[in-house]
Amino acid sequence: MTEATAPTTPRADGEGVSLAALPLWGRFAAIIVAGVLLSLVWDGATRWPEAWTLPLAQWITDFINWLKSEATVFGVEFKAITRGIGTALEMPVDWAEYLLYRGFKKVGLDLGPLPWIAVAAGVTIFAHWVGGWRLALLCGLSMLYLATFNVWKDAMRTMTIVVVAVPMAAFIGIALGIWVTRSKTAARIISPMFDLMQATPHMAYLAPVAALFAFGPVTALIATVVFAMPPMARCTILGLQTVSSDVVEAGQMSGCTKRQLLWKVALPSSKRTLMLGLNQVVMQTLAMVVIASIAGATGLGHKLLYSLQQLRLGVAIEQGIAISLIAIVLDRLTQAYAYKETDHFASEKTWAQRHKHMLLFLVILVGSYVLAEFHRWASIPPSKFVWGAGDAKVVLFDAKLLARHMDQAIRDFNVVAFDYINPIRDWVTLWILIPVRNFFLWLPWPVFFGVVSLAAWRLGGKSVMLLCMALMASFIVTGFWVETMKTTYLVLIAAALCVLIGVPLGIWAARSERAAKIIMPICDTLQTFPSFIYLIPAIMLFRIGDFANIFAIIPYATVPAIRYTYLGLKRIPAVTVEAGIANGATRMQRLFKVELPVALPEIMLGLNQTIMMALAMTAITALIGSTDLGQEVVRSISTQDFGRGILAGFFIAALGIIADRLIGSWAAERKRQLGVA
Repeated sequence: MTEATAPTTPRADGEGVSLAALPLWGRFAAIIVAGVLLSLVWDGATRWPEAWTLPLAQWITDFINWLKSEATVFGVEFKAITRGIGTALEMPVDWAEYLLYRGFKKVGLDLGPLPWIAVAAGVTIFAHWVGGWRLALLCGLSMLYLATFNVWKDAMRTMTIVVVAVPMAAFIGIALGIWVTRSKTAARIISPMFDLMQATPHMAYLAPVAALFAFGPVTALIATVVFAMPPMARCTILGLQTVSSDVVEAGQMSGCTKRQLLWKVALPSSKRTLMLGLNQVVMQTLAMVVIASIAGATGLGHKLLYSLQQLRLGVAIEQGIAISLIAIVLDRLTQAYAYKETDHFASEKTWAQRHKHMLLFLVILVGSYVLAEFHRWASIPPSKFVWGAGDAKVVLFDAKLLARHMDQAIRDFNVVAFDYINPIRDWVTLWILIPVRNFFLWLPWPVFFGVVSLAAWRLGGKSVMLLCMALMASFIVTGFWVETMKTTYLVLIAAALCVLIGVPLGIWAARSERAAKIIMPICDTLQTFPSFIYLIPAIMLFRIGDFANIFAIIPYATVPAIRYTYLGLKRIPAVTVEAGIANGATRMQRLFKVELPVALPEIMLGLNQTIMMALAMTAITALIGSTDLGQEVVRSISTQDFGRGILAGFFIAALGIIADRLIGSWAAERKRQLGVA
C-alpha cells in the first residue's frame, strides 16, 4: 500500500505536527525509539506494574464460584439448573453408549451392544451407497483396523459423543444461520460472536464448561457442540444468501408463504452447502472430542493422552492411526453424501431395489446378533487373534505385542538418531529460538502497542485501530504480557516456517498438474487429522520443548499456505499471464513480477489462516512442554483456576483477531488496487 492510499482518518487531538509530517517508516521508528527510551527510565514499560494489574482472572473465578454456590434464578439455585441440564444431556449420551459398547442390560433389556461386525458392515454398506466400491473398501479396511488393533471399544466411546453432538450442533447452527439471514439485529450481534468463537482454540472451550459442569461426558458434549456449531451456522448463512433469485421468484409465484419458501425452496436449494457445513461439524466434533479427554471424556483421546504421558509411543501410534482413520472415514462419507447424485428413476424401481443396501444391513445385523449369542468375538473383537486350542494354539496377531515391538524400535531409532537429531535441535534452540524468545520477552509493551496500533490505523482505519488497541490493552493490564509474548514468539516462528515451506509447494502445485495430484490430496489428509495426532512424531523425535512444539505446529498449519498460494496462482486471469508473455517475460520473471504480485492477497489470506491454526495448536502443544497462554489454559483445568484459563483462551483468540484484521485489511486494499475486489 503506498502512502497515497492511507486512510483519511483525522489525527487524534494532541498528535504533534512533526510526527504527522514524518513518513510512515519514520513514525514506526519514532514509536520504537520512544518505547525503548521509556523502558530505560520506567520499569513499568517492560512489565506492567503489579500494583496496577487488574485482577480480572480472580474476579472471573470468584464469579464462577458464586454461580456454583450461591446464585439463584427466579428462586432456583443456579447449581440445580446446571445439574438439570447435565442430567438431560446425559440421557442421549447414555443411550448412545448402550447402543455402541455397553449393551442395554442397565435398562432391563437382555440385549448387547451393536456387534462390531454389524457396525463395520453398516459403515461399509453406507459407504458403497454414497460413494461406490472404492469408498466402501476404504471404510471397510478402516473398520477392520479398529477391530484388529484392540481399539474398538475406545473408538465406540469416542463415537458416543460424536453421534450425539453432531445433530445438536447442526440443529443449533442451522437455526442461528436462519435467524441471522432473517434479522439484521441478530446479524450484528451473532456474526462477531462467530468470529471470536472460531478464533478461540479448542482447549479454551473446556475451562468455562468444566467450571459449571462436572468433569466427564457432559462437559465434553457441551464444549463440542459450542465449538462445532459456528461452521454449520456460517454455511447456512452462505447457502441461504446464495440461493438463485430465479428460484426464490419461482417459489413466490407458486404462492409459497415465507415459511414454505424457507423450508421447501431455500433450504433444499442450499443442500450442497449445508452438507459441506455438516462435514465441518463432524470434523470439528471429532477433533474436540479427542481433546476433551483432558476434561474427563473417555475414549481414544483419553487413551492417547495417557500413552503420550507414559511415552508408550508404540501404543500411541496405534491409537493415533485409529483416530486418523475415523476422521478420514467420517470426512469421506459426509463429502460423498454431499455430492451424491439424486436418483431420478427411483420411482420406477421396486421397494426392495430402492432399499437394497438397508435390507442387506438388516440381514447382517440380525445375523451378527445371532452369532454373538454363541461366540463372544462376534460381539466385541478379541484382544488378540489365535488359531487352534490348548498346546496347539498359535497367536496369529496381537496388537499389544506389536505395540511393544514398535516401542522398542522407536527407542532403538532414537539411540541411533540421537547423535544426528540432538545437535540440530540444540543448535536451533540455542541460536534461534532462545534469542527470539528473549527479544519478545525484553520488548517493551509500549513498542508493541504503538507499532501494532499504527499498523492497524494505516491498514484498516480508526475502527480496526481501536479494536486492536482494546485487545492489546486487555492482556497488558491483566498481567498476561509475558505469556502473550511467549505465544507470539512461538506462533511467528512457526508461521514463518510454514510460509517458507507452503508457498514454494503451492507454486509447484500450481505449475505442475502432476505435483498437484500429489500435494493437494496430502493437504486434504493433513487437514482431516485431529490436531492431537501431530504431537506423536514431535514427542517421538524431539521429546518436549519449544522445538518439538514448533515441529508439531508445522504440518497442521502449513496447509493453508499451500492451498491459498495454489488457488491464488490458479485464479490469475489468463489475460494477465498472456500480457507478461507478450512483453517477453521469462518463466521466472512472469512468476516474480506478474503472478506472485497478483496472487499476493490470496497468499496473505493463507498466512492469516496459518497464524490462526498455529494459535489454535499452541493450546495443544502445551501438553508437551510449552509455557505460554496454552499452558495457562491446560493448567486452569487441573487447578480449577477457571478465570485464568478463560482469559488465556480469550487472549489467544485476541491475537488471532488482531492478525486477522491487519492481514484482512491489507488484502482487501490490495484487491481494490488490483481491481479484483
